[in-house]
Amino acid sequence: MEVGQAIRLKRAVREFDAEPLLEQALRAILNAGRRAQSAKNRQAWHFIVLRNRQTLVELAKLGNYASHLSGAAAAIGILTPNPDERWSIMFDAGQAAAYMQLAAWDLGIASCPATIYQTEQARQLLGFPADLHLRVVFSFGYPADPGVLTAPPRPGGRKPLSQLVSFERWQDPLP
Repeated sequence: MEVGQAIRLKRAVREFDAEPLLEQALRAILNAGRRAQSAKNRQAWHFIVLRNRQTLVELAKLGNYASHLSGAAAAIGILTPNPDERWSIMFDAGQAAAYMQLAAWDLGIASCPATIYQTEQARQLLGFPADLHLRVVFSFGYPADPGVLTAPPRPGGRKPLSQLVSFERWQDPLP
């Protein structure tokens, strides 16, 4: 799949088939995240892969809209240093997340982010050290409806560029 096509078609999917991810697909997703650019090449992230069903079910309880984690074939949490230290920490984590999601989509694997609000409970569940923080976990799996992978975007789903872009000065319209 071309990158542009993946960007145009990619959507959040919250319902997954029960089929486990192929190991080589999971590694390809992780490698995509590893290859993401980061400020000063710090690579200030650590990815934690979760496949144990009970862990996924428990983790799904730690975010307001995280229930999709419980049905995923796998989830990947992005652990970072304290995001309050510098703005680039979350920007870099977002780059890694986007790379992983696009790589997954290219492999026919869907994903969806879940914000983790109960961070200390997540630390207890997953056992990561106090100097790392978990704010987001991504569910991954083959979609319950494989047709979502090739379905055209829904009309009206995105704002037009004219509402989102200014040229040179605030609210100067698209040429």
